[in-house]
Amino acid sequence: MDIKRVIDEVNRLKKEKNAIILGHNYQVPEVQQVADIVGDSLALSKAAAEAESDTIVFCGVHFMAESAKILSPNKRVLLPVKDAGCPMADMVTAEKLREYKKENPDTTIVCYVNSSAEVKAESDVCCTSSNALKIVKTLDSKRILFVPDKNLGSYIKNQINDKEIELWPGFCITHHRVQEEEVLKVKKAKPNAILLVHPECNEDVVKLADFVGSTSQIIDYANKSDNNEFIIGTEMGVMEKLKNDNPNKKFYLLSPGLICNNMKKTGIADVLEALKEEKHEIHVDEDIRKKALVSLNRMLKLS
Repeated sequence: MDIKRVIDEVNRLKKEKNAIILGHNYQVPEVQQVADIVGDSLALSKAAAEAESDTIVFCGVHFMAESAKILSPNKRVLLPVKDAGCPMADMVTAEKLREYKKENPDTTIVCYVNSSAEVKAESDVCCTSSNALKIVKTLDSKRILFVPDKNLGSYIKNQINDKEIELWPGFCITHHRVQEEEVLKVKKAKPNAILLVHPECNEDVVKLADFVGSTSQIIDYANKSDNNEFIIGTEMGVMEKLKNDNPNKKFYLLSPGLICNNMKKTGIADVLEALKEEKHEIHVDEDIRKKALVSLNRMLKLS
């Protein structure tokens, strides 16, 4: 496959069909290259809400494209690879959440954006890793259930003393697999490097970090830091932008296990095919969409 030719064709079709391509930081390099906007979940949610194009091609996983459809119902939203999912999003269901709400009617449900439209519809407010702490602090409620990521929830809980925060037992299989022993080994091997990790990592790993933040926050920190060496504790896709933005700095991936197979399913040929055939369009039931929109809009307002 001639990648340059494919990229040129993607760019041509993008203009012809008045489409915008949104790409997550964890996408493969050539997909990031053709994306109009590359960012974390918050940046891409805002981009979807503000998009003026007729079509949104979302290079990420299903819940992200679904969120774009919730925010932009009159636009065609395409997911290049139909089965690009998120195991963590599948760890909470709307049915289980409704059961919880019946037994805990006074609890506010804070829903990580890594979740289905149905779960968002049952939640009071959404959040991303970059705004979760701010949103939880803003809430008047003293009792909160954080779904579905127990690691991000734990990170938030450890910084807030005036609220009772219950954690749903979900997790990101990519970030959760990194263990404390592995971190200590890498830190010893790279003593001059600063450790930057994502809050989806487990608590033992987070405690060893010099900085904890979303993918965009990690990139911003590294860009602004006077330090020249960094250990990166999030999905390997972020390394592309870090190295491009900072050619004179050194970056080491914390663990070879930091690869999301679902994020890596999308290739440049899939983006081209999605644009050509307008395939894998995302649809959301209108009643569910309206309910989910409330929690997403509340997130955007509080961000």
